[in-house]
Amino acid sequence: MADKPVAEVEVTAELVRALLRAQHPDLAELPLTLVAEGWDNAMWRLGDGLAVRLPRRELAAPLVEHEQRWLPVLAPTLPVPVPVPVREGRPGQGYPWSWSVLPWIEGRHAIELAREDTGPLVRPLAGFVASLHRPASSDAPLNPLRGVRLAERDAILRGRLPALPPASREPAERVWAAALAAPPWDAPPVWLHGDLHPGNLVVADDGSLAGVVDFGDLCSGDPAVDLAVAWCLFDAEGRDRFVELVAATHPEPDAAWRRARGWALSFATALLTRSDDNPEYLALGERTLAAVLEG
Repeated sequence: MADKPVAEVEVTAELVRALLRAQHPDLAELPLTLVAEGWDNAMWRLGDGLAVRLPRRELAAPLVEHEQRWLPVLAPTLPVPVPVPVREGRPGQGYPWSWSVLPWIEGRHAIELAREDTGPLVRPLAGFVASLHRPASSDAPLNPLRGVRLAERDAILRGRLPALPPASREPAERVWAAALAAPPWDAPPVWLHGDLHPGNLVVADDGSLAGVVDFGDLCSGDPAVDLAVAWCLFDAEGRDRFVELVAATHPEPDAAWRRARGWALSFATALLTRSDDNPEYLALGERTLAAVLEG
């Protein structure tokens, strides 16, 4: 069964070249290769050093505009590369939405790594979240799925629990109850990546963090949303080091980590119930659930 939504606009090589010729003709004849087509966007590599990111459905269109508006503001304060648009594209050639030309960040995605090989990412990722999680602007994007209180995800999470393996359901309910019982975030909202998981972390050949990508869910709110990456990416040792390093530079109360574990459970159950057509992300859901139930 396919879970990925059908594209509302088919993003073909011919369409991408037509848009480039009309709006950025100096780039239009560079080699063009499709590298990814996710739920929301298609990504084409352009030459050696660039990529073109285009929404494939209307729901994703405002998210590209959020990246265009805010990444140039945030990037100078972040310790790792992020894909700040180098050119902006607008509707045209029959294509209805904004799109971007981005720098290509060379490497492989951390989702390809075994958990025991993610140790070199602990320190740079802790530095990234500590740098990003500062008070957000009053006009920062809002995200009804990521920047909200955990209790707003309660009905959806409980609806997914029956799909878990029977032995996992009761422990998952206990983790969720503990997360809901944690005091909510009551400080000013901070900037959030919103979708900080191994598929959005680029790893260099030497194992270091080459970049953080896909800021479509960029928003403001509770930092626990991003801290959930501790369960999505690391083994128990790496997770403990990540918590320690974040606490040393940007202290979070224990309640934030309890909420983060709840967010990790939410992400795991989403992947387990919506990744039938993507074995790599289904496996990530299984690993994340195991880590959440481990502690």
